[in-house]
Amino acid sequence: MSNVKLRTPEEAVATIAYLASDVLVSVQPSLASDSGFSSHLKKLAASKAASLVATTSDAVPEIQSVRHNTDPLLSVFTPIRSGRLVSVTATSGILLPAVAHLYKLANLPVVIHVALEPKSFPDYSAITSIRNSGWTFLQSWSLQEAQDIALTAHALAVRSGKGVIHFFDPASSAGNEPIDPVSVDVARSVLNMDNVRRFQSAPIAGSSIYADDGRVAVASEQPEPLAAGNIAVNGVSASEVEVASTTETSQISSKSSQQSATSSPPSPSTATTIEAVAPLVTSEDIYKYVASIWSQLGELVGRHYNPFEWKGPAKTESCLFLFGSDVTLFSDAIANAQTGDAFSNAGLIVPRLYRPWLGAKVLEAIPKSVKKVAVLEQVSRKTTKWGPILIDVLTSVKSAVGGVEIIVGHQLGYISKETINQALRGVFQNLASEKPVQNLEVGEREAPRKPSDSPEKPKLETAYTKILDQLFGTRVYIANSLDSDNAGVSTSIAATPEYGFGSLLARKERRQKFVGEVKQAASSGRFLTEVPKRSLAKWVASAEDVKKSEEAAEDVVSKLTLDNSRLSRSLLENKHFFRRQSLWLVGSDAWAYDLGNSGVHHVLASGENVNMLIIDSTPYSERAAADANRRKKDIGLYAMNFGNAYVASTAVYSSYTQVLQAMDEADKFNGPSIVLAYLPYFGEHDSPLTVLQETKKAVDLGYWPLYRWNPENEKKGEPNFSLDSERIKKELKEFLDRDNQLTQLMRRDAQFGAALSEDFGTEIRAQQKRKAKDAYNQLLEGLFGAPLTILFASDNGNAESLAKRLGTRGRARGLKTTVMAMEDYPVEDLPTEENIVFITSTAGQGEFPQNGKPFWDAIKDSTELDLASVRFSVMALGDSHYWPRKEDRVYYNKPGKDLDRVLANFGATRLADIGLGDDQDPDGYQTGYQEWEPKLWEALGVANVEGLPDEPPPITNEDIKLASNYLRGTIAEELKDTSTGAISAANQQLTKFHGTYMQDDRDIRDERKAQGLEPAYSFMIRCRLPGGVSTPKQWIQMDDISTQLGNETMKLTTRQTFQFHGVVKGKLKPAMQAINRALMTTIAACGDVNRNVMCSPLPSQSRYHREVHACSKKISDHLLPATSAYHEIWLTDDDDKKTQVAGDAVQDFEPLYGPTYLPRKFKISIAIPPHNDVDVYAHDIGLIAIKGNDGHLEGFNLLVGGGMGATHNNKKTYPQTGRTLGFVKTADVHIACEKVMLVQRDFGDRKNRKHARLKYTVDDLGVDVFKGKVEEHWGKRFEPARPFHFDSNIDTFGWTKDETGMNHFTFFIENGRIEDTADFRMKTGLREIAKVHKGEFRLTPNQHLILSNVADEDVPAMKALMAEYKLDNVQFSGLRLSSSACVAFPTCGLAMAESERYLPVLISKLEACLEENGLRQDSIVMRMTGCPNGCARPWVAEVAFVGKAYGAYNMYLGGGYHGQRLNKLYRSSIKEDEILDIMKPMLKRYAAERNEGEHFGDWTIRAGIIKETKDGRDFHEGVAEEESDEE
Repeated sequence: MSNVKLRTPEEAVATIAYLASDVLVSVQPSLASDSGFSSHLKKLAASKAASLVATTSDAVPEIQSVRHNTDPLLSVFTPIRSGRLVSVTATSGILLPAVAHLYKLANLPVVIHVALEPKSFPDYSAITSIRNSGWTFLQSWSLQEAQDIALTAHALAVRSGKGVIHFFDPASSAGNEPIDPVSVDVARSVLNMDNVRRFQSAPIAGSSIYADDGRVAVASEQPEPLAAGNIAVNGVSASEVEVASTTETSQISSKSSQQSATSSPPSPSTATTIEAVAPLVTSEDIYKYVASIWSQLGELVGRHYNPFEWKGPAKTESCLFLFGSDVTLFSDAIANAQTGDAFSNAGLIVPRLYRPWLGAKVLEAIPKSVKKVAVLEQVSRKTTKWGPILIDVLTSVKSAVGGVEIIVGHQLGYISKETINQALRGVFQNLASEKPVQNLEVGEREAPRKPSDSPEKPKLETAYTKILDQLFGTRVYIANSLDSDNAGVSTSIAATPEYGFGSLLARKERRQKFVGEVKQAASSGRFLTEVPKRSLAKWVASAEDVKKSEEAAEDVVSKLTLDNSRLSRSLLENKHFFRRQSLWLVGSDAWAYDLGNSGVHHVLASGENVNMLIIDSTPYSERAAADANRRKKDIGLYAMNFGNAYVASTAVYSSYTQVLQAMDEADKFNGPSIVLAYLPYFGEHDSPLTVLQETKKAVDLGYWPLYRWNPENEKKGEPNFSLDSERIKKELKEFLDRDNQLTQLMRRDAQFGAALSEDFGTEIRAQQKRKAKDAYNQLLEGLFGAPLTILFASDNGNAESLAKRLGTRGRARGLKTTVMAMEDYPVEDLPTEENIVFITSTAGQGEFPQNGKPFWDAIKDSTELDLASVRFSVMALGDSHYWPRKEDRVYYNKPGKDLDRVLANFGATRLADIGLGDDQDPDGYQTGYQEWEPKLWEALGVANVEGLPDEPPPITNEDIKLASNYLRGTIAEELKDTSTGAISAANQQLTKFHGTYMQDDRDIRDERKAQGLEPAYSFMIRCRLPGGVSTPKQWIQMDDISTQLGNETMKLTTRQTFQFHGVVKGKLKPAMQAINRALMTTIAACGDVNRNVMCSPLPSQSRYHREVHACSKKISDHLLPATSAYHEIWLTDDDDKKTQVAGDAVQDFEPLYGPTYLPRKFKISIAIPPHNDVDVYAHDIGLIAIKGNDGHLEGFNLLVGGGMGATHNNKKTYPQTGRTLGFVKTADVHIACEKVMLVQRDFGDRKNRKHARLKYTVDDLGVDVFKGKVEEHWGKRFEPARPFHFDSNIDTFGWTKDETGMNHFTFFIENGRIEDTADFRMKTGLREIAKVHKGEFRLTPNQHLILSNVADEDVPAMKALMAEYKLDNVQFSGLRLSSSACVAFPTCGLAMAESERYLPVLISKLEACLEENGLRQDSIVMRMTGCPNGCARPWVAEVAFVGKAYGAYNMYLGGGYHGQRLNKLYRSSIKEDEILDIMKPMLKRYAAERNEGEHFGDWTIRAGIIKETKDGRDFHEGVAEEESDEE
């Protein structure tokens, strides 16, 4: 810190506070904006600067950032009582509200550094109002003083045992030169580390916060002050200070039984019959301590300070006593006064030690020649006739002959350099007059206004207020809105619940008065016509009815406007009262602390019809830290206990629908309503993704349950309580238990008490079974040999399967083997192991997989493990090319290597050297494993065991399909199992054929594991929708499914269909049945079958589209699996009666697929030139529609062998584009597709799923051989391919008219996610459109949506709806319009990085660059996926980012603009900053160098940035990353 200059008093104070504290409570205006102190504290903490005082291992003090309105001093009690020195940095606004705490904390060595407010003209009443709270007050005026007095404050607090408040005006030192920080040696000496350690070693008893626990600071707790006999302070020797006796028992008898544990024992000389009582710390003691500190400071740094500072000549008759901010301004003006000025030769005295007030020191500071004193007080809010400083001076300076004769008080206002002389002239003229005016105002009452520093509403928190606006429109009235005009009331007061409640009551009274005025006007008012009277009378009759008054209001207003009489104009001035307003108070979780809770109490106790929206922003991840020492009340429970209030707990990022329902119910409830709204963030500028992840954790684990409580429901015979989430916290459950409302929350399987469910016989039988099992286990243990514990850490199952197989082999060799995940193993048992083996995969950037992290974290920094008797070995699995950059290759098998090193350091002995499995070896990781395992058996002495049983081969997908009885498996049985939300691994493979994947929410996976819960399993359902065409009725049905059975969102996929997420197992069957009722299905939407057939939506040619779409449906139906398992499992009721719409009796025989179906997935797409929006080259079969001369569909060019899936760094896998076989006529196309599929069925690789797609079959056989086999099956030959032309693969947005005169509108749906947010109610808007739409919807392969077949007469209505819901906006950058992303996190189990949630963020960071370079309107195809499986078809994009690890992506360049060419790897494993550093210069260069009409992908090849990929087999050749390595 010595090289840094301090430039502001806050920085100087923060530096001292950091050095002298264990804990710093940094009070900030908000979490997003730093205070003058907090930014410097954070810098010091980030640099790991050491504190002199902190006892942590790194000597870094704890910094608690607390908002100013959340009762910040609550954070002080626990650490100070535990022997940790605490300081607070804050503005003066926190002092008065915290006065109750100040009285308690006054007798503890706490330091509060206070920057006075307002900044332009500080109000010292914040200090004078608390002057009698028992604290010591010190004041500074300059930058250097701020540092010295801050150090004094800390030293004084420790020596006296009492709280010290150091206050200053930050603006008063604005012109000061920067200073050097105090040296550490000086600070250490002044603080007196012996005193500090003495305090830290003796925790203080007590736990109360409000009740007096009798704690007082006593002199015997402190060391004797330094001998000060020769130290002159303000002209008086410290040895001359008279110490008043404080030993009378009567003074502290009430405290004697509660003295601090640190009190000294009684002196041996004390009479045994008299209780020895330690004296209280007095004002004189404080003076002794501070004089000693200032004396020491003077010797060390040469700067001297006094309790009262005198500035001026030693002899003068008049002086100013100033208690205000800019002391320098006054002293300079007096010093520079002209001879004739009234204030020339005057003196100035200012208090540095304001409390305790030392009257004797005031007299000593004022020269005896002074006769007149003008007291100037900068106190804006006076509560007494005479100012507090004037009273202090009067009591100290007695008027007497030869002494001060006249003391005159003045109210000090705002004074500038331009007005100081005039102000002083007025003061001294008043002082010299025969009858001076007391309380004369000097200066301006207010400082010049600067740009508003009023608080801003965090952008994130507008989510809820926007919903209020959307729901209630003009009816909503928020009393304490930040934009409300509250004349004469500060924003901090206007934001309190008390003020808002009073405002709402006043508004209700005004409306009642208005209703009375309207009644009178309706009966006897003077209008120009009688028409207004009739309308007013009708309105009065329904004034309190929301709906009827709303309907009547429009009519009344229009009639009064037309009437235009004086009475009409008078009533129209308050026309907002014609509607019954929805009255709201909006507050934060600050209201949940004790100081704010009083306002909440008033609302509840009043019974008034007032709604409160309380936004809680405490993140789930910080809940413990935030709540442990801060008594935040549960307002929901508090309100429910009242019994008269509607209460709801909501979270907009969990359930938007529930928020709407809760607010609507709150508005309708006749009484107080509390809507608790969760919006967790660490800072107000956090991304919505952070808020979403924190919300999901809190709701899923019951920290923030979603519920609604309506006491009026009892009258309807309905339960009061409705739980809208799955889990509730303990306190809420206890309340519901008391209220008999738990019937809604009971488990599916009721658990009865033992008295009801058990008898003697059942208990005996259970005991017998238990004993028999124990005996059997004991017998086995005796038979087996040495123990072997096998621990694994696995992300994708490889390490787990190896560990389980190794355990089986160990048991076969006679070992007692135990196999478990590392996270399930108790680390404290490690020293007791005899033999232990670790098998770990590698995740991310050389990290342990999720189920290995807790174990690694527990042992890596341990200093207590002794493994001298433990033998171990490690098998590590990784990929030596996964991180190709040289600097990143350290990540290869890093977890295994680190674990091997640490275990050896703890003294463990290696059974075998570490095994390194490498995916790049010929047999993958098996190559290294096969070398390692024999060494392990050799070390354990079981290498040559005979008679080992044959191991069954691992079960493959082919085995699962064959044994499934045509896709049945045990799916139906497992759906009935309510003990888990999951299904078995085999059934997970089979359900894919039925159109559903099991997933879990990865955002909350770790938290659930920490809570001892299984992952939050749910299912993704994908519909089969050939060609992506849906009716409006189907759209509404899909919307209902997503809302009622899913996660309230709907995904339009790159497979041109609907996809639902978050469907829990219990709702899986109802969802399937609902889809079936919509005349849709999900069978074969996933799995090793032909999946959804895609078709270009072609809005500009509807007749032609109908012909092509008919072919897509024909192909889809022809290749549909024939098994009846789908109907049996999903479409039967409990009574086993079929409810399906499709045909009933289907034999269990697959004429096309056979019992094992296809080797891998099979995809077909149809493109209609010139639009390749389906990426026809990227599919197993690509069909290019060819239009005949008559304008009708003639047939298709058929391509085979395209495909996107690949594996990072596995060069045997690659994406591929389709190769042309020839032309097929329309009538034959479904048969030709069948025959291609049959060749793949028979010749595809069923042994290696990574080599099983059609692209590899075509490449292995060759295009000509493959074509021959297809023609052999077909019995026909392909005709020569017909010419065609593509010019893009993106959608055309906005309105289009087709050849029939019908209109079509393409909506921009970013990444296909249909959802409602507070800013954009897309889902609701599309539903409203579907209700009135007469045409159809077409889903696009780029995840957008087309409103099709809108007649001209319906266009205005559609435009109005679109505008209302902001669905008509397509004015986005060309890059954004051309982008797409897969789902990835949090639901996709294959995702390695974010995709759908991150791509919009990345594009936003590039758009400014696009604007600068004139590329905003240019279409650049950018795609992102979370893994290399290629769901968003990234390999044909011009620029693509494919997830490699969380936050890291491989970057690919050079794809064709219309999807005709594969791209190539440009950079590997880059993060956002690197992406931006690469993309921005590249876009700038593209804008400057491109040819006319040249697309980005073509330019990157021409410019030599990337090599062209001509065939998928060349995909890994000549990549830029390799070349850079070789250089």
